[in-house]
Amino acid sequence: MSPTRRRPRPHPHPIPTPRLRHGTNGPTDLRLGYGTNGLTDLRLDEALGLLADLGYDGVGLTLDHMHLDPLGPDLAARTARVARRLGELGLGVTVETGARYVLDPRRKHGPSLLDPDPEDRASRVRLLLRAVRVAADLGAHAVHCFSGTLPAGTPSDDAWKRLASSLTPVLEAAEAARVPLAVEPEPGHLLSTLDDFHHLRGLLGDPPPAVLGLTLDIGHCQCLEALPPADCVRAAAPWIHHVQIEDMRRGVHEHLPFGDGEIDFPPVLAALTELTAAGYPGLTVVELPRHSHAGPELARSSLSFLRQELPAC
Repeated sequence: MSPTRRRPRPHPHPIPTPRLRHGTNGPTDLRLGYGTNGLTDLRLDEALGLLADLGYDGVGLTLDHMHLDPLGPDLAARTARVARRLGELGLGVTVETGARYVLDPRRKHGPSLLDPDPEDRASRVRLLLRAVRVAADLGAHAVHCFSGTLPAGTPSDDAWKRLASSLTPVLEAAEAARVPLAVEPEPGHLLSTLDDFHHLRGLLGDPPPAVLGLTLDIGHCQCLEALPPADCVRAAAPWIHHVQIEDMRRGVHEHLPFGDGEIDFPPVLAALTELTAAGYPGLTVVELPRHSHAGPELARSSLSFLRQELPAC
């Protein structure tokens, strides 16, 4: 990051203010969303309409070929149409970049920010820069990203240097667009834990939380972190820009519908409610990317479960 920060540019388009969904009582209530990567059998317009009808507050929008394709033609015009639709439905949005094969049809999540080939890394950087522009035009809360897995034969120190170098132009673009970058600790990736996130912050010169923050996945906390998930929320609170939620078992990275794993949700939801009351403006998004075959029903039952488990006011 350059030591001289550029003045943010005015937002090019007015951003619709999401109206409160039925089921919420005020601006300090937990805002619930659902990820479009769990609704890939629906057209995007249908998915957004479904979530609004169910009573969700927002959506985690994965940029991919079946929804808002970041590599297709007329991206700006398509993004503007989605922005209008989100405004009509009163849905907030976070832009997610975890599509499995959006860049390479043969390599899951490839190429990554850690690849040995500089042009491969640049391809991922270009995708993230597009995601920042899309997020700015949608009025999104944040742009989500991840590190990628450690390439075979690559020393860890070299991989961390590649990650920091690759993210630098993305952070500069995100800061200029006033859209924070939210890095997700991902099991099996170089950056897999909260401690790893803080290591990255140090390598980047400790950018302010408003520029570089976290996507905190509650299931990943259950899977890997030493602290219980509720304590992870409180420990990470200053850096959280996006939250993903699902059930999971210790040591097994498998996103599960609520009730099929081991997470004790009332303490987690209490911690997330505290986070929102303290000023967190983003969403808590149900993340079930392997369950699109049952997406509409899981969207309904997930919202019912979370509302039932929320702490009483």
